[in-house]
This record gives sequence, C-alpha cells and structure tokens, in this order.
Amino acid sequence: MNRREFSKSVLIAGLGVGAGMTTAGAAAGSNAAGEFYEEPARRLMIRKFDVIVAGAGTGGVVAAIAAARQGARTAIIEVKGYPGGTVTEGGTALHSFYNLWKAFPGVKKRQVVKGIPQEIIDRLLKVGGCSGHAEMSEGYNYDSVCTAIDTELYKLVTFEMLAEAGVQVFVNTLLTGAIMDGPRVRGVIVESRSGREAFYAKSFVDCTAYGDLAAHAGAKFTEPNDYPVCNSVGIGNVDIDKYHEFIKANKARGQLARGIRSGRPDQIVRAGAEWIDVPGLAEGARAIGMALITTTVHDNYLMFIKCNMRLPVSPTSRDEVAKAELEIRRRLAKAVELFRQYVPGCEKAFMARTSPRLCIRRGRLIECDYDITLPDVLEGRHFDDEVMVYGFHDSAPRLQIANGGTYGIPYRALCVKGIENLYACGMMITSDHEAHMSTRNTVACMGQGQGAGTAAALCAAKNLGSRDLKYPALREALDKAGVYFES
Repeated sequence: MNRREFSKSVLIAGLGVGAGMTTAGAAAGSNAAGEFYEEPARRLMIRKFDVIVAGAGTGGVVAAIAAARQGARTAIIEVKGYPGGTVTEGGTALHSFYNLWKAFPGVKKRQVVKGIPQEIIDRLLKVGGCSGHAEMSEGYNYDSVCTAIDTELYKLVTFEMLAEAGVQVFVNTLLTGAIMDGPRVRGVIVESRSGREAFYAKSFVDCTAYGDLAAHAGAKFTEPNDYPVCNSVGIGNVDIDKYHEFIKANKARGQLARGIRSGRPDQIVRAGAEWIDVPGLAEGARAIGMALITTTVHDNYLMFIKCNMRLPVSPTSRDEVAKAELEIRRRLAKAVELFRQYVPGCEKAFMARTSPRLCIRRGRLIECDYDITLPDVLEGRHFDDEVMVYGFHDSAPRLQIANGGTYGIPYRALCVKGIENLYACGMMITSDHEAHMSTRNTVACMGQGQGAGTAAALCAAKNLGSRDLKYPALREALDKAGVYFES
C-alpha cells in the first residue's frame, strides 16, 4: 500500500469513528474475490486529553513528562508493557550529554543536554543503575563520555517519573489510526485487551520511531531503509576487565571508560574494539554482524552485544521482519558462543536478556517544516527557534562537529508538514543519512522530546496550532525546565 492509499484508508476509518457511526450488525462481507473484508462500523468510547504522546520510547517518555509538568492532561500510548524504547533495547550507551571536547585540545568541557534527561540519570544513580558520565580514556575521538545504564532500572525509573508527573500511561496498547479534521488531528484510535477506543486531544507528539501516528494522519513520508536492523543480548557470567586485557593483548584499537560499576567508582564500564584480529572470532563476528564494543554497570554482566542485519525492504514490512526476528536471534545465540570460545573470563557466559523485538535506526522518514542538513550539523549551526543543542556524531572521528562545538535543533524541524497540531521527534526526522547519524541518537531524541512535549502543552493550553506558538514563550518554558542553550 502506498502513502496515498494508506492515508485514504485511515482517513475513512477515522471519519467513521468521528461521526459516531454504529455497528450495523455482526455480519460483514468480503468482495467476490475474497481479497478484502469490510469491517462493520461501531461506536467507540472517547477519552479526552490535552496532549497525547504516541510511543513511550526514548523521546516519548521525556515528551510526556515535559507536557504534564506544564499542566497538560497528558496521555502516553505504548505497545509494550514498559517505557524506555531504544535506550533499553538497542544501544551500548547513551550518546551524548556532552560536547566532544576531548578530541579538541583546549576546548571547554560542557554538558550540553540537561533538563529532564539529566533528571533520569540522577534518579538512576540513586538506585545504582548508571555509570555516571564516565570520561573516555581511549577512543575519545568518538565520544568524550560513556553514560551506561541498567536497562531494567531505566524502565522502572522512567515509569515512576511518568506516574509522578501525572501522565496517564497506557501500556500494552496499540495505536491503530488517526481521526482527522482537515489538516488537524482530532484524535487517535487505540486497541488493547480492554477493547477499541478513541482518544481525543488538542496536541499530539509522534515518538513511535516508526512514524505510525504521522502516517495514520496522512503526513508525507518516505521509507529510506538506509540502516541495518539489530537486536542486542545481555551476557551474564563474564569479566569485562579480562575482556579489556584480551583487547590489549591483541593490539586492537579500542574504547575504554571508567565509572561506577557495582557501586564502586573507577571501574571499567565501557570496553571493546571495532575489530579484533583473532582467527575464528573475527570471521564469526563479521558473519553475524556483531559489534565488539560493550558497556556495563555490573561486575559480571555485559549489558549489550549487538548483532546487525540488513533487510531488503523497510522495517515496516511485517513479513520481512518476521524472518529477521528468527535470524537475529540465531545470531545472538552465536554471539554468546563466540564469547565463550574466544574471550577469557567468558567461558561460562550465558544469554541473560534480549530485546523483545528487533530495533531500528530508521523506519518512516516524516517530512517536517525544516530538514536538518549535514552542514547544519558539522558546521555547528544554530537557529533562532532551537529547542536544544547537541554535540555528538555517531560517525566520529570521520565526521565531527567543528571544534568540539554544538549545533541546534530548530523547533520547525519537529513540526510535521501539512498538519497543524502534530510533532515528530527522534529517528523520524532528518532526511540526510549522515546528518541523521547525529540526530537519531538517544540523548538527541530525549532532548527533542522535551522540546516537543513542552510545545504541545503550551499549544494545548491556548488552543494553538504548532505554527501559531510564539518561540519566546517556548524558550522561556525550556529555560525554566533547565534545558541548556549556548550563550
């Protein structure tokens, strides 16, 4: 189904709900060829909010907390049973709260992402779920710090923060459609074991990673399929110190950071190398797309070992993803075997966790009012409407922001083109692949979430469309919430 057909089908469904159409009976028909089923109309219960955030992932959690703290009646919709998204499932550390100062001698160290994202880190530190912002001592041309987290505690801490902010959390709930009133989103349709419902609101934020809400609303999008998908395995009964010694012994060019591990400071929390030239391990890792850099906050646990896989089509394809889910899980099992066989201290390693489903770096690319370019990122450009600044690029040291600086993410880069009251943030924005290698990263998504959630609440309070919001009001609210801006 192409975008036009997709949008048309969703709009028809949405109009039916919006008009309060009743079910005409239990029977429904199919066409003569049996290719379509006509679902009977039914009356849905409506729940009303000020702001709805779709997706309780990396950016969605922060967006919902930000909106609720502005006084908005906020709902968040999540298909899984917990918040966290890619932070808890797809990466090896949170990149990055700081500028890349260590790669540029003489450049000032500064934390450039604060606000709610830093509050999450502070909460994790209190419960032993974070390494802190551990400085890199090797591989610092890639990132100056490593912020490793306990994935399970991250789920708990963010869930608690959502509840404390007064967000109504709807987990185990699937977003299935949008109800449109011309260019304005009126509501969304959701499904859960409690049934099918319509949620209405004044402002909406799409943090689904796949761009589900934007697509349902008829936004323009493409599906570049320009990244591999992945899953990650947590490996227990291991020794990260011996792993680091193994890397050194094989003269591999690696990464190293020391921080808080099992409650003790100055312990290795990040180790590994892009490539370890050990016969058997090298070929085995290449065959399964395994990355050899990992992090941990526990003595006997490697938090993430990732295996990547290229799909022939976009990860929005259910059937191709079904095949990939099996193949990637085979790769994860093989990854544990390789560690047992080749890495000292891992002889009795076992698979301790995996992500519940494969992770993506990009699904749908949603067209917004402004498209961030690679020169914007690398030249450290700033804007008169930015919602955050950021200083990390995932292709470093090949691509770095000039002079250890930052660039700004403008408000208009979050406004979905052609729709009056919908924001997109996270991996759904930025068409240029090389620029996206910065804007898609976890801490950038968190900062975007705070900007979008704050804006959505301000708009809802005054019944404004996203383009009617005056930037000084948004900037004032973000400043008060502790968001960092370059002077």
